[in-house]
Amino acid sequence: MGLREYEQNLETPLRQATVMLLMRDDEVLLAMKKRGFGVGKWNGVGGKQDPGEDIVDTAIRESQEEINVTPLEPRKIAILNYHFPSQVNWGQQVHIFIATKWQGEPVETEEMRPKWFKIKDIPFKEMWVDDEVWMPKAFAGALLKGSFMFEGEKMQEYYMNEVQSFDK
Repeated sequence: MGLREYEQNLETPLRQATVMLLMRDDEVLLAMKKRGFGVGKWNGVGGKQDPGEDIVDTAIRESQEEINVTPLEPRKIAILNYHFPSQVNWGQQVHIFIATKWQGEPVETEEMRPKWFKIKDIPFKEMWVDDEVWMPKAFAGALLKGSFMFEGEKMQEYYMNEVQSFDK
């Protein structure tokens, strides 16, 4: 079954989650995941939305919890759906944000080890494979919506579109 057909047959909404990317000049802050889903990979900071929580508030809270930083004026750059069909009823819709201002300095926690990377030196080989698909477009200014289907850590199929806004 292809990705679009798979999405049409979903019976439950995707779990809502966030990724926050801090940007300064020509650098992005990524963090090494130290435990849980995605362990051993560089990624933005983020996590699951709590019941009743606004998705922007989720992104800010997760940044505070994972690297002790409070993003100011985060800007949504992508909404990406992730599907893992071999894991029954597991998938998530990730709202990706960029912040160029924040309070606090990134620090290592039990969950994440932050590190600044030049955008030209992003360690894609140590990240989820989809990051190399969407990140360059997002860093070039595109707003993106898309879906990715995985079998384990291997991407099976994807589609992605540039959008003008995230209004429905």
